[in-house]
Amino acid sequence: MSGLINYTSCGVLWLGLVAKSPDLLRHRRDPYLRSICAVLGLAGLCFFLGAPPTVGAVNRLGGVPNLAAPLTYAAITGYCAASQVLIVHWRGGPRVHRTARRWILAYAGVVLGIAVTFALGDAPVERRTDLDTYYATTPFIAQMIVLYLVAHLTAVTVTTVSSLRWARRVRGGLRVGLVLLGTGSLCGAGYSVAKLVAVGARWSGRDWSALGTAVSPAAAGLGALLTVVGVLVPLVAPRVTEWRRARRTYARLEPLERTLDDLLTRRTLRLPRPRFTSPTTRLVWRQTSIHNALSHLDAYFDREVYDRTFAGVLEATGDPERAEAAAWAAVITAAVRHEADPGREAPRPGASGRLLDRVPGPAGLARIADALAGAVPGPPAAAVSGGRTTAGAA
Repeated sequence: MSGLINYTSCGVLWLGLVAKSPDLLRHRRDPYLRSICAVLGLAGLCFFLGAPPTVGAVNRLGGVPNLAAPLTYAAITGYCAASQVLIVHWRGGPRVHRTARRWILAYAGVVLGIAVTFALGDAPVERRTDLDTYYATTPFIAQMIVLYLVAHLTAVTVTTVSSLRWARRVRGGLRVGLVLLGTGSLCGAGYSVAKLVAVGARWSGRDWSALGTAVSPAAAGLGALLTVVGVLVPLVAPRVTEWRRARRTYARLEPLERTLDDLLTRRTLRLPRPRFTSPTTRLVWRQTSIHNALSHLDAYFDREVYDRTFAGVLEATGDPERAEAAAWAAVITAAVRHEADPGREAPRPGASGRLLDRVPGPAGLARIADALAGAVPGPPAAAVSGGRTTAGAA
């Protein structure tokens, strides 16, 4: 009677709702986001209203025995409608809005039917956990019970079939999310089937109320967990992929930043290191520091060293991207040494080859870092003669 399964399931679902709330506030008109939040919110409400302590509180506050029953059934029906609308928006197509409206109207009719049958029926004895089987033979109350269970079973069956069928045609996070959503809906079907079997047994004079009081809540709780994960996976997966890519690029740029480290420290060109931030923010910080250093070194870049190195590596490898990376690595290393030389001559105005007119982008910086780490073949020694740098600048 503690309702632990109900409250735990409700907490999981509403935690997912809290995670999506910022996106909903930024994109209020996005029907897809509204559907996701409706599914999470209504599913959590179903579990909350169905918990025995909540049932008792609602009945007591409302002053009507078993008032919690039609409210819970209406919440379950609303969840069914939201699930169908979510699937419709997920799949897209030319008739999205029309199909969504049809599902909403159909389940609005079910909610109306629940209200009418409860008002016409008579359920004077409060039943917090086994109302379905206790009143399975009571006129109008029995029809209310069957109506919401059939509506729920129809919705989860359609969701299961649609999700698993669509999952065969997609890949990545969307496929994982659809499989989880379909599996969660299948568990939800277990909730309806168990209760319908228990009700049918009551019609034939048997008492299988344990199906409704033990098996159904367990199936619904597992279904809720799988559903919330399935809904969130396609939304989280792209961000996780972006963070993984940013983390790899951040590590890949380390040789280039290490080459520029003395300059960055001595000239105070490095921004404060961000803490407790995402990999994407740390990557932007490292790229910004590198660009600050390259801007400072612009006057020390030697166009002749760049051209000789580029020509030498291009002849050796036949790869223009590798040649460009090796040329930049050679020029940067030479410029760092020249700038740090105490006896250096100050660059004459306009003496720079203006290599930064075509400053490397993120992919170019990563290739330069690879060259400095020795991952890109260096040019022949003759290509970088003049003592200003070393081959490959590793």
